[in-house]
Amino acid sequence: MTLETVKMSSKGQIVIPQEIREEAHADEGTVFAVVGSKDTIILKKIATPSKEELIRDLERIAREGRKRAEKLDIKESDVPELVSKSRQSRRK
Repeated sequence: MTLETVKMSSKGQIVIPQEIREEAHADEGTVFAVVGSKDTIILKKIATPSKEELIRDLERIAREGRKRAEKLDIKESDVPELVSKSRQSRRK
């Protein structure tokens, strides 16, 4: 683990030192979750999926949805009515 000190700018910005960025494999555009409590601030790098991973996951979800719809004998033409009924039941 590396320890560095940094200074916050007037706009609330800090620079993550190069050695720490390299250790964390954090390049330009890396997304972080920021958690703060009193005098402690933690940055957690969030892995963002690639376009290919997103497409693969969406295709898997679609396949699972088709299987469930077939099992329940739901046709695409049934969907608007099912959505409407679901929304009405939530309002009650």
